[in-house]
Amino acid sequence: MADTTAQANIGVVGLAVMGSNLARNLASREGNRVAVYNRTWERTEGVVEAFPDAEFIPARTMEEFAASLKKPRAAIIMVKAGRPTDAVIEELTRVFEPGDIIVDGGNALFTDTIRREKAVRETGINFVGAGISGGEEGALKGPSIMPGGSAEAWETLGPIFRSIAAIAEGEPCVTHVGTDGAGHFVKMIHNGIEYADMQLIAEAYDLIRRGTGKSPAEIAEIFAEWNKGELESYLIEITAEVLRQVDAETGKPLVDVILDQAGAKGTGAWTVQTALDLGIPVSGIAEAVFARSLSSKPAQRAAASNLPGPAEEWTVDDPEGFIEDVRQALYASKIVAYSQGFDEIVAGAEQYGWDIKKGEIAKIWRGGCIIRAQFLNRITEAYEDDPGLVALLTAPYFRRALTEAEPAWRRVVIAAVQGGIPSPAFSSSLAYYDGLRADRLPAALVQGQRDFFGAHTYRRVDKEGTFHTLWSGDRSEVAATDTH
Repeated sequence: MADTTAQANIGVVGLAVMGSNLARNLASREGNRVAVYNRTWERTEGVVEAFPDAEFIPARTMEEFAASLKKPRAAIIMVKAGRPTDAVIEELTRVFEPGDIIVDGGNALFTDTIRREKAVRETGINFVGAGISGGEEGALKGPSIMPGGSAEAWETLGPIFRSIAAIAEGEPCVTHVGTDGAGHFVKMIHNGIEYADMQLIAEAYDLIRRGTGKSPAEIAEIFAEWNKGELESYLIEITAEVLRQVDAETGKPLVDVILDQAGAKGTGAWTVQTALDLGIPVSGIAEAVFARSLSSKPAQRAAASNLPGPAEEWTVDDPEGFIEDVRQALYASKIVAYSQGFDEIVAGAEQYGWDIKKGEIAKIWRGGCIIRAQFLNRITEAYEDDPGLVALLTAPYFRRALTEAEPAWRRVVIAAVQGGIPSPAFSSSLAYYDGLRADRLPAALVQGQRDFFGAHTYRRVDKEGTFHTLWSGDRSEVAATDTH
């Protein structure tokens, strides 16, 4: 039975690892008392018994759970995305009252959050989609939190979220992102950038290993050294740890024992799909998603394994110089990934009417989350200096960094091509950079083709308006009616 002599200021529904860790984090902070509920009482009972110091208020039923919460009630849902989340929302709206708050802390698609917020709002209850980053450890020790929802809900949730968020340079890694689905949208972009960051690091490792012949343990020391400079980040740090690990059974480097097929949970694909809808090129992120997809096609890879490649085995003449080139190429490509991600945030905010402060987003990603890095301070500074910055990579700091790295970046991509080493994130990032800086692109020819076969019209460089050419030859009459 729930403890009716005390009431909680926050509740957690769903007590799997993420939910129980978040509940423990909440309970460990001064001023919080946490109600807990799980679909199965055995799970609730197990968590309460395992962590008696948390002094949870357990509930067997949703009615008991609601009764154990102070008004306005606030509950964080930590269950699987999709139907399970909808089912819990339906249960909570049945026992909650107008002014109460339901928070979805899972990885929900932001359009689902928009739909849910609209439906729940009609009951008078506040619905908040909150992106929570940092995995199991972050949930327990301090995540980066990206809540959306109403200003009214933020008044109640703000102090609670600030109490449990990671701290970076004295500031909690949480901010009110915007209304309805804004929080889950920004979390989606975070995950998309994470895909790109991880793929770039993997390509850097692969190039160094193939080009220099260094062992995983030796490359681990390279990454550890890189982590002392401008590339300092959680992902670089753990990469060194992964490369140092030796498999207990075989004595081989663990990275050589792990099957080279990378999984994905969908947020990277959502980032790319949404970017396509918004008309925003996120090629570095897209290539990272596609690289995972390609890795997970063993039959195709086996069938293609005897296709021709470079005639000679590839190695580099100057290993130390090449390693430094890879470091610079990694940093330059990383800048592109973040720039593309923030482009998508800007476009999403415009499309859905959100007032998202880009510098604040970079701040809350400095701690708790997977992409936390020293680098994020430079992004915050860039948007503080110029809130209307049209592209992050054009900010003075990043312009200087790209100018310095550009020759090395090109050398690395050339070397990868010559060696037959797949480096899709490095090469697509460089292609994006070159496309963005080009005075003129071959899109003019594409528009001519489109007008030829589909009468799609085009604009001119020397006068206003749209134009269509009556193309010569018999084919033009057919093309003019072709809408494909």
